[in-house]
Amino acid sequence: MAPNRGWRLLLPKPIRRFPADLAAVVGLTLLTVLVVSLPIVRETPIRIVFGLPFVLFLPGYAFIAVLFPERGSTVDESEDAVDRDGGIDGIERVALSFGLSIAIVPLIGLVLNFTPWGIRLTPIILSVSALTIGCTIVAALRRWELPPEERFSVPYRDWVAAGRAEIFQPEDRTDAVLNVVLALSIVLALGSVGFAVASPQDGEQFTEFYLLTENDDGELVASGYPEEFVQGEAQSLIVGIENQEHETVDYTVVVQLERVEGEGNETTVTEREELDRFGTTLAHNETQQMERDIAPTMAGEELRLTFLLYEGEVPAEPTRDNAYRELHLWINVE
Repeated sequence: MAPNRGWRLLLPKPIRRFPADLAAVVGLTLLTVLVVSLPIVRETPIRIVFGLPFVLFLPGYAFIAVLFPERGSTVDESEDAVDRDGGIDGIERVALSFGLSIAIVPLIGLVLNFTPWGIRLTPIILSVSALTIGCTIVAALRRWELPPEERFSVPYRDWVAAGRAEIFQPEDRTDAVLNVVLALSIVLALGSVGFAVASPQDGEQFTEFYLLTENDDGELVASGYPEEFVQGEAQSLIVGIENQEHETVDYTVVVQLERVEGEGNETTVTEREELDRFGTTLAHNETQQMERDIAPTMAGEELRLTFLLYEGEVPAEPTRDNAYRELHLWINVE
């Protein structure tokens, strides 16, 4: 018994038979979920290292593995002919994997947009992971249905042997020099990418501030806002805040009802009452949606229901001019 195969006999037979490339896809998918889930690790560049192939390559590779379980083209040296057998070669497989990933992931986001979960980190991670792992299982089953000599497999051992021979047993001095230059180029490229990942530039800093309502199907939508109120009777609105400030922020929302005069930008507040004030603390890339009951205390037509968002301390006199973000609705109150 070969020493390097003894440990494999301890594994269940389906796992031992699972194709190595598909097992790598499953392993990288699970590692990505773990990296994104761990509180400390997810704030490091490791998240980018695992996240890019998770989004740009793995889903497409698993899907291609389902479509093409057979080996790609082979060359008959005696006849100098190519026999494709309905398969694709390695370069085509890799290229299609990138292309399909770029198509599949946005489609998943589009579907999630019409669900109660929305386009958020956790639903996207779980959806992409489920699709990728599901495709690898189907791909493995399809390969097992083929004769062993017709199944696609990644020739890891051939690559390692060829690389070892090329590096340590070059045919001439020119090949040896080229190998050294190639190795240094790869190290330099990896070092550049590693430095870029380890020292990322912060993107645009902003906070999303929005209002939602619940429709008849129980879904949250950015429409159908209440316009008619009764003085002293509450109606519900959902206030949403998403932190993209690249740091943890303490937010405060002040809800005011204003009576205004004038039109357009030439308006003057003649009366103002504070209806509600609440706060929350959000880490970077965190979102919170809070349902609030709004009960107007002032009667009149064309009153401005204003939501003011502040970072940190709230001024003594909150107004639209000193708020970080502002939302408003025009309402009538009987």
